[in-house]
Amino acid sequence: MKNQISKYIVSSTIIMVVVSLTMSGCKKDFFDKQPLDRVSDATFWKTEGDAKLALTGVYRAQSGWGGQDWWHPLSMMWLDLMAGNGSEKEMSPDRVTDGSLNSAYWVTSGYWDNSYQRITTCNNFLAHIGTVTMDENAKKIMIAEVRALRAYEYFNLTVYFGDVPLVKNVLNISEANSVSRASKSEIWSFLETELKESAAVLPVTRPNAESGRFTAGSALAVLGRLQMFEKKWSDAAVTYKKIIDSKAYIVQDDFSQLFYISNEFSKEIILSTQYIQDTYSHPVPQYLYPEAFGGWHQFSPYNELVKEFECIDGRPITESPLYNTNTPYANRDPRLDFTIMISDRSMFRGQTYVSRPGTSSPDRFNRYGWSGYCIMKTMDPSYTGNLQNSGQNAILIRYPEVLLGYLESMIESGGGLTQSLLDQTINVIRKRSSVNMPAVTQLDPASLRTIVRRERRVELAFEGIRYYDILRWGIAAEELNKQFTGMKLTNTPSTYRDFPVDDQGYFIYQKRAFKKGINELWPIPQKEIQVNKNLKQNAGY
Repeated sequence: MKNQISKYIVSSTIIMVVVSLTMSGCKKDFFDKQPLDRVSDATFWKTEGDAKLALTGVYRAQSGWGGQDWWHPLSMMWLDLMAGNGSEKEMSPDRVTDGSLNSAYWVTSGYWDNSYQRITTCNNFLAHIGTVTMDENAKKIMIAEVRALRAYEYFNLTVYFGDVPLVKNVLNISEANSVSRASKSEIWSFLETELKESAAVLPVTRPNAESGRFTAGSALAVLGRLQMFEKKWSDAAVTYKKIIDSKAYIVQDDFSQLFYISNEFSKEIILSTQYIQDTYSHPVPQYLYPEAFGGWHQFSPYNELVKEFECIDGRPITESPLYNTNTPYANRDPRLDFTIMISDRSMFRGQTYVSRPGTSSPDRFNRYGWSGYCIMKTMDPSYTGNLQNSGQNAILIRYPEVLLGYLESMIESGGGLTQSLLDQTINVIRKRSSVNMPAVTQLDPASLRTIVRRERRVELAFEGIRYYDILRWGIAAEELNKQFTGMKLTNTPSTYRDFPVDDQGYFIYQKRAFKKGINELWPIPQKEIQVNKNLKQNAGY
């Protein structure tokens, strides 16, 4: 292992993939001549067309079945499942939070690997773009978006791994195999500068043809996430207010259709990963759809998420007189039906979803080890293509996150809490005509904090933000070290014997065993430590 090259840090070649073209070359200090069958750094970086191809390669996320990264829709959904919103039916529930996480686990290692591959590609772009002959303003914008993209990668790495190597340039083999971990504070100071300077250069809006490329708003949105994690509440409030004041984004009126292919250019979307059906595609619908609709019903939401949706009077189910334990899904926030498929209630393309045990439904509860619920969010009834080759874009950041982030930052910074502030933030989200939930009027900071956290969970479910939230709130161990439940199976739990249920009749599903003080950070991949003696492992692994 001592002679292995740390390929996730080193780049002696041009590393970028442009749709179906992989371009690589070797530095002269490794070989005497450029390879004759590939495009090298020495021959490639000439024209604006070259720069655009390279930029496409920098943005290119995993397609197909994908890998673990912060761009692929499967990977982002897995983050939410890990964070206690559900599980994959073939995992019990997952090794990240079941107490068995170790440094050899392929899932967490995958996020590390793919992050550094992209960072290397960004570094290579920044090292060579200066030699390209092109419009200087366009070049500045390209540089700004690559810096912002690299910052997005580093931000996520530090959230989940803590201190990590801060590599700003292309390294040779010796340098790559001897880097050390930089402190989170050093990295985030660097990222704040990168994101602020990038936002100042990037355009406020882009035409549809450039959808998915960083804008000033998307760079600031990543900066806002970083500042909230750092608990720089006043700074975060200023950052989010800049996005709001730009007036570049709106809250789309129809919540459910926001996630349909027909709305991929919605002004609610701040950052998204771009896909093309059958060409540069992904298989999320295959995982997502119930078997009755041709999918695998791979994901099983937990009832703990279902419970978070308020009743239509704006009160949680623990307080609302509208909540009936025998009919728990009635009179609830409409986003529940837009987000979760519930047996004998939810419909898709005119067909009722059925997961009750004892039926002939392919999605019947007792067929596999799942919760009985299915994810409805992002299921698009207009899509009739191959479920494994979807061109549906993956939404990474939406405007409601900005509004809720601004409100939370105002709460935590001690800023003035007024009804006007609520009406400009959380109530804009709740008052969509398709949702039409009562306005929030609570101005007590402690009570409002609870409301905002609940709102983030239900509004942004399965969009990859929940894990980030519970880590920065310091409640990951509380949220992930308990028993989770599935669908309601009976109204008479004391006499029910078919399956284990709790005292309210919900299926006793999976238990997690998150290790407090350890699992808040993921382990540095063991293979990286074996290559580089300067990389020290996180505590407890």
